[in-house]
Parts: sequence; C-alpha cells; structure tokens
Amino acid sequence: MSKLKPGAAEALHGVLRDGMTLAVGGFGLSGIPADLIEAVRDSAVRDLTVVSNNMGVDGKGLGILIEAGQVRKVIASYVGENKLFAEQYLAGLLEVEFTPQGTLAERLRAGGAGIPAFYTKTGVGTLVAEGKPLAEFDGETYAQERAIRADVALVHAHTADTDGNLMYRYTARNFNPVAATAGAVTIAEAEVIVEPGALDPNHIVTPGVYVQHLVQAGNRTKHIEQRTVRPRVETLPA
Repeated sequence: MSKLKPGAAEALHGVLRDGMTLAVGGFGLSGIPADLIEAVRDSAVRDLTVVSNNMGVDGKGLGILIEAGQVRKVIASYVGENKLFAEQYLAGLLEVEFTPQGTLAERLRAGGAGIPAFYTKTGVGTLVAEGKPLAEFDGETYAQERAIRADVALVHAHTADTDGNLMYRYTARNFNPVAATAGAVTIAEAEVIVEPGALDPNHIVTPGVYVQHLVQAGNRTKHIEQRTVRPRVETLPA
C-alpha cells in the first residue's frame, strides 16, 4: 500500500500534539526535512522536545521552531550557529541536554533497535556523566546512556519508493537513518519518488517498515551555514 501523502501538512495531520518528542534528521542545514519542519511550525504545536544533532541557524531549519517559541527542550550535540537559541537558553526559556555527537547517534540507533541503554567511555569524568550510573568493564569506567525513542521522527531522503524505502545522498545521509528508526511514527520527505521495485534492494538504507508516511520534498534552495571559498588560481599552460 502506498505511503505517499499529498503534502507535509496532510502527513502530520493527527500525529502532532503538544509536549511530544520529535527526532529530526539532518546536520546543520544538510539533509534536513525542511518541508516537514515548516509544517510543524505551521501546526502551532508547542512544548516540544526536539532531538537533533543541532538546531539549524536563525531563521532556517529547526531554527524556525525556536523562533516560533514552540520548543521547550533540546537534546543535541552542537548549537553554536543559532543566536536566538543561545538567548533563550541563557534566559532560562529553553532546557538543553548536551550529548556528545557519537553518543547521540547511538542513543537514537539503540532506540530504534529496542535496546534500552548502553555503556560508553565518552564523557566519563565530565559533566556529561554527572548523575548517570557508572560501571567498570575490563578495568575501565563507563557511563550508562539511555536510548532515545521519539513520538515522531522527521527525515529527509534523496530517493524513495512509495512503500517508504529510503536512499540518501552523500553527507545528507548523516543522522537521517538513525532518526528514522527511533520514531514511533516516522515521516519522510524525498526529492525523488519512484514506484516499488525501481530501487536496488542493495542500495536501500532505511527499509520501508520504519516509515509510516512519505511526502514529495519541494524544490528549494539548499542553504549552507557558512560558505568558505577562495579565489580561483588560473594556471598558464606550460
């Protein structure tokens, strides 16, 4: 049965509620489900806990949910590109749980795999491990990290079939596969959508069993947080 919905708002209809946890794929502005994020903003749902590598930038990506005052808590590994985020955090309007990047990826993966917790050396002896159970393995101290299971996961894929099987493109893959498995309900947007059987099974990264709804991603400019270039040096023929 096709999982394709007419648009992002239709895919999110009846799924969103105040106080829920969203896991969102992307890394900065790369591979973010921009259409779905905008639909969340337009829904006016509030008091969200957002799990993502970071919160985009001011006015773009997840930054628009911060701008709209819809986020209560953030679980992320990096937030340095968003000035409004910093202002709300310092003002006590936003709760933040900083998680090392690899640990965040594994917490999402564990949530999708049905693993409730795991141990890691990352963060031991720092504020990251404060209040967490510690255990010793082979003479080394490890901290316990709890898995993350989200109410809804929003992801962006490059190519999908209407059964919800997903393929990603280059670095836009980033956190999308682990976020996709961590949602009780997963909604994907894809740039290219084909019929079942058109994708090579060996190239599918996220099987459609993890995806409940699919939408066609809009044709939009893909922004970059910081563009760094240098003048082209012309070389003369020898």
